[in-house]
Amino acid sequence: MRLRAAKSTAGTPQLARSAAAKMRLAIIRAEYNAEITASLEKKCVEALIAGGIPARNIRVFTVPGCFEIPVLAGRLAARKRYDALIALGAVIRGETYHFELVADGCARGIMEVSLRHNVPVIFEVLATYNRRDALRRAGNNQHNKGIEAAQSALALLRTLSKIKG
Repeated sequence: MRLRAAKSTAGTPQLARSAAAKMRLAIIRAEYNAEITASLEKKCVEALIAGGIPARNIRVFTVPGCFEIPVLAGRLAARKRYDALIALGAVIRGETYHFELVADGCARGIMEVSLRHNVPVIFEVLATYNRRDALRRAGNNQHNKGIEAAQSALALLRTLSKIKG
């Protein structure tokens, strides 16, 4: 996937230019609820680029659904190629308990990957009670949670770079 530079996103933490140029990030996006997750991805990438990460250093991977995110996150984290991973997805409540199982399992799996491999994994998997709320959180505006995911990754990378070595 080819990424283009974006305009500055207000409030996006900036890493030192030399540090940002070396950072490599992977975004893992669930394809289920694609309209929502594609919007999260778009805004996340824009914010990362605005924060100084070169587009060539951002890699996007897709998985079928949120429950599969931790498997891919584990593989990527084990390779030690990326400074941080960002998990994007949307789980919307239905008529069964499945909503809770998927959201809880995804969150638990991502936390386990992060701690086991000592690689930040930013969790921005929306868990909403209806589609309207999910669309609102993934809107084409400054409230898109993809921006928040990028900002979290950049802020954590900035902090970690201060204590490295």
